[in-house]
Amino acid sequence: MLKSLYMKLVLILLLLIVSLMAVTGVFLNGAVAGYFIDEFNGTMRTAFSQNTEFIQALRGAAAEEDAAARLSGVLQAYRDVLGVGGSRQVYLLDGKTGEALDGSGDGIDLTPNILTAINGGIGYEQRMGDSFFDCAVPVTGFEGGAFDYIVYVRDSKQGLIAQSRSLFFVILQAMTLGLTFSLLLSLLLSKTMTTPIENLTHGAARMAAGDFTEKLEVHSRDEIGTLTQAFNHMAGVLQKSLRDVEGERDKLSTLFLHMTDGVAAFSHDGELLHVNLAAPRLLGLREGRELTYAVFEETVPFAEAAALRPPDFITRDMSAGQRGLRLYIVPFGHGGAESGLMAVIHDVTEQNRLEELRREFVSNVSHELRTPLTGIKSYAETLMEPEDLPPETIRQFASVIVDEADRMTRLVRDLLTLSSFDYGKTNWHVADFDISELLRRIYDMLRMEAKTFKHRLSLSLGRLPEKISGDRDRIEQVLINLIINAIRYTPEGGRIDIEADSEPEAVVISVRDNGIGIPEEDLPYIFERFYRVDKARSRSMGGTGLGLAIAKEIMDSHGGSINVQSRQGEGTSVTLTLPLDGKGKPG
Repeated sequence: MLKSLYMKLVLILLLLIVSLMAVTGVFLNGAVAGYFIDEFNGTMRTAFSQNTEFIQALRGAAAEEDAAARLSGVLQAYRDVLGVGGSRQVYLLDGKTGEALDGSGDGIDLTPNILTAINGGIGYEQRMGDSFFDCAVPVTGFEGGAFDYIVYVRDSKQGLIAQSRSLFFVILQAMTLGLTFSLLLSLLLSKTMTTPIENLTHGAARMAAGDFTEKLEVHSRDEIGTLTQAFNHMAGVLQKSLRDVEGERDKLSTLFLHMTDGVAAFSHDGELLHVNLAAPRLLGLREGRELTYAVFEETVPFAEAAALRPPDFITRDMSAGQRGLRLYIVPFGHGGAESGLMAVIHDVTEQNRLEELRREFVSNVSHELRTPLTGIKSYAETLMEPEDLPPETIRQFASVIVDEADRMTRLVRDLLTLSSFDYGKTNWHVADFDISELLRRIYDMLRMEAKTFKHRLSLSLGRLPEKISGDRDRIEQVLINLIINAIRYTPEGGRIDIEADSEPEAVVISVRDNGIGIPEEDLPYIFERFYRVDKARSRSMGGTGLGLAIAKEIMDSHGGSINVQSRQGEGTSVTLTLPLDGKGKPG
């Protein structure tokens, strides 16, 4: 329980209140003690001032032969001047030895003030650690007689002790009341601070479990509110992307499942009623009669198939040579002579291969989505640590979380772009545009990016047509992707050359660099989705492994081509070819 941030905040606030009250008590107690010391010393200094009536009486009594008795009488007569009474008493001491001259002063030790008086001075010094206040004043006669005396006043601090005890109880009551209110306020404040963090924790746990439906409420506009908004945005993006990915997977599975290559119909007693030419061909049989044996003897017992009732069906995998087949046996009718069995044979050789690719694709997508999510979770957990983080650090962590969400957004956008290409649902905006103006615009836009890496970026334009036809934005997307790849995969101080010229039937654009290049064994696979030559470097630079795949789809849709030539350590050259006559342009 004490490990929770909530309880730690409560305890910190309570300890703060206790500390403040303790410090206040110490200062108040010191102030009270100082007041009593000042009052005692002030009374003594006033009483023993030079040439007062009290001092004159003392000196006159000290000059008499029975000085001790007369001095005792004077002290009793001026008790009010000295404030004697209660815890404060006055004594007459021998001026040379400091011994008491009356019985009431028995047991008085030689204090520093008494020693000062014995030496002829007046002792007013008080020490906080002593259990009393005292004052010692030497007295002699008018003629400087043979007897010296010391008037000694001693206060046992009973008034200070009583006052300190009363003050202690007042402070104790105030502390009890203050702790009660502080506890309530600290509980409220701690709850206000920890509730958003707890909500983020529960939300992260739900996301980890695969639930992206519930949105967190944003109650503030501070850093926690910004983090909550970013979290909700991330959850929405993840939910949409996973729904899209699963939807596409289900479409592919359904499509593959119902690609019928061979069909055979059997009566309820197993007689072959109908067979198409593809069924025996797929099984490698010469005649349809052998099909009955292949289906109901070698694969599925007829008694098991005859027991099927709609909508039940039986599926079996078969093989014919190197070809993989899948057999579906589905009942039709509702019994009697009109009922029977339908055998559907699919060639799943290609489907099996595609299924393996699909698993790899889902694995890659899952990895790409899990990586930024792990970073987001780490920064969120750091924000939940009990140590106070500076606002700048909180803003920095929130910025990282937003950047990771943007990274997933880019991944989802690329996945949806490829999905739209796969299903022919891309919205193309075909029009005539100036390819020279487009290249100059891209060059101006990426010059500063190249300077950041200390590269030299050049543009060379040959004799280009005034207009070509195509989707200008998609062509721009391809060119920017290729140039940025060249900038990022070329060591500092490199060179990137952009050249464009026209051939009899096409415009040819090349992007060449002297960067790290691509190993020869990787060249055949660079247009595959999620393929990376250097996976660690690509991910650190924000790549998704989909850029070249998208570029190839765009070029293919325009009836053009994209070719890559590269040597590891020497550089890469990418050539785009766009037809001039508009053949194959999207639309």
